[in-house]
Amino acid sequence: MSNRTFTMIKPDAMKNGHAGAIIDRIIKEGFKVKALKMLKLSAEKAGEFYEVHKERPFYGELVDFMSSGPIIAAILEKENAVDAFRKLIGATNPANADEGTIRKLYATSVGENAVHGSDSDENAKIEGDFMFSGLETF
Repeated sequence: MSNRTFTMIKPDAMKNGHAGAIIDRIIKEGFKVKALKMLKLSAEKAGEFYEVHKERPFYGELVDFMSSGPIIAAILEKENAVDAFRKLIGATNPANADEGTIRKLYATSVGENAVHGSDSDENAKIEGDFMFSGLETF
């Protein structure tokens, strides 16, 4: 079990002006920000990031969406970070997310669900290393 996880505030939440509220909520829930930056993924980079889903029918739509506007990427730290963050963000489908979770508050659909959260300690490390160099992580 790791104490770090990776997240991205997705283009829909950025466009809708929710990034500040989401970051504030993350910090208030006790996560420490260990790396943070805003960037716009190219379709190529979004495709590399989500390569694990390449054979799935939603892959092309996901790559298009994630390269459609800026995102904020972050590495977060807290005890049992992956599980704690997944609980904070809620179900992928905001209609099924618990009240008060980030996706219930800010997501509009399964496809535009406001935030990404790593699903395992292994993926948190892979995803964080994909977005940040050692010089950018504290």
